[in-house]
Amino acid sequence: VLGASTDVRPARPLSGAVEGVEVVVWRDARGRLVGGPGACPHLGAPLADSPVRCGTLVCHWHGLALDGAPFAGWEPLPVHDDGVLVWVRLDAVGDEPPTPEPLVPGRPPRPTALTSVWRGVGTCEPEDVVANRLDPWHGAWFHPYSFVDLTVVEAPGESAHPDGDGDRFLVDVSFRLTGRLVVPVRAEFTAPGPRTVVMRITGGEGTGSVVESHATPLGPDPNGRPRTAVVE
Repeated sequence: VLGASTDVRPARPLSGAVEGVEVVVWRDARGRLVGGPGACPHLGAPLADSPVRCGTLVCHWHGLALDGAPFAGWEPLPVHDDGVLVWVRLDAVGDEPPTPEPLVPGRPPRPTALTSVWRGVGTCEPEDVVANRLDPWHGAWFHPYSFVDLTVVEAPGESAHPDGDGDRFLVDVSFRLTGRLVVPVRAEFTAPGPRTVVMRITGGEGTGSVVESHATPLGPDPNGRPRTAVVE
């Protein structure tokens, strides 16, 4: 995941790094999402700083125009806009086989849903983010100001389900609002992809609400430490 759909502006591309590879995405003249490497094929100028004019990305150094189609020295990357998030596929990153489209979790209907996207960067590997989100006990231990009365109702593999999928955590927990005022809910945690964790409220206030956590490797920092972007 590169960012939010709303981050793709009409006049500028959305840019970012995925495992050390700079990429840019923008919308072409028909409004379709297109993208590719973030360096101009002419002399390597950073395309992140270039304007988009009538759906064409124009290099700010020498004016080379890219419309999202292949160009000498520049090959487009598979990109996808699911209406909330923007995805880019780099086949050289990760060990899983590529898919035509990302595995987007089920979400509440768009017309009645309130959607928000947050992005943060940390010094860690993507698997550290996944491990953190799939540790239901750590909320009560390390975040008692937010979570109380946490009980793990079900752990992966403990129960069979009609759809054959018992790979989930089911948790009863209360979210602390202020003082002794709390909101009890039941939440389900699943991992539909190697770098994605989904929390879904299945009972209590906000039933049907979904929080997706997507971990994108950025590559090492100047000191060689891994950096990961978390988009939720």
